[in-house]
Amino acid sequence: MRDPFFSPPSSLVKATEPVARSLALQTLPFHVHEILPAFCFYEFVNRVVSPYVSARLAPKTYPHLSRKTKVNWNVHFVSMVQSCFINTLALWVIYMDKERSQMDWKERVWGYTGAGGMVQGFAAGYFGWDLWASIKDVDVHGWGALFHAFSALAVSTMGFRPFVNYYGLNFILYELSTPFLNIHWWLDKVGMTGSTTQLVNGIALLTSFAGSRLVWGSYQNFRMYKDIWRAIQTPGELPVPTWLAMGYLLSTTALSFLNFYWFGKMIQAVAKRFESPSDGGGEKKKKM
Repeated sequence: MRDPFFSPPSSLVKATEPVARSLALQTLPFHVHEILPAFCFYEFVNRVVSPYVSARLAPKTYPHLSRKTKVNWNVHFVSMVQSCFINTLALWVIYMDKERSQMDWKERVWGYTGAGGMVQGFAAGYFGWDLWASIKDVDVHGWGALFHAFSALAVSTMGFRPFVNYYGLNFILYELSTPFLNIHWWLDKVGMTGSTTQLVNGIALLTSFAGSRLVWGSYQNFRMYKDIWRAIQTPGELPVPTWLAMGYLLSTTALSFLNFYWFGKMIQAVAKRFESPSDGGGEKKKKM
């Protein structure tokens, strides 16, 4: 399936080709016109749209937040916009791209379609913005967030070689749980901690996280391991150096373990917001 977005300007393609050749990113010039606008759009949302909309949706909360909390709020706003957009786009391409659905193991490793590259381009634009935001406000987000942003951008960029572009699109669906995570964070900030709304959202958060990351993600990792291992065992079928392929596998494996760890932490965090206050009082009386 061809990229349904408009064709990149020839001048932009030519300007990008030297960088693409030096980094062995063959399909990058065909999608740089999606990466750059995405980056600029998310910066616009962060600087203009979020402050404007948030001040009107939460007039008693947003204007009175500290600088660090406002920075976090705006990042969550951008994340909300991005996750809704990229999930919709990825699901549409997965359903509509018949060429992609007919790929064999070789094409799943080194294959490429314009539509899949489009999703990858918009995702890379966001990850680039996320890296920039993490660097700019590292005092707010921390070094862990900076490392995560860099890793996400590096992994998504590898798809432009192309390399496991097929699975990159599947892993985008990790973002299905992100809207509920953002809502959970906002409910705490607007004084709705422990409310029925947060309970319903918490159930949706845990369900979507388990479904998209633990079940779907683990299944896609297993399929990708099989395909990459087969490519390693077949001379001439691995489009990247073996060390790079193994590094990619290690990074996705580490993320999978982190997903299980985060899921446990999320259960604790959600449950904590609905603990009965009387329990704490009862324990104190017994100690006295």
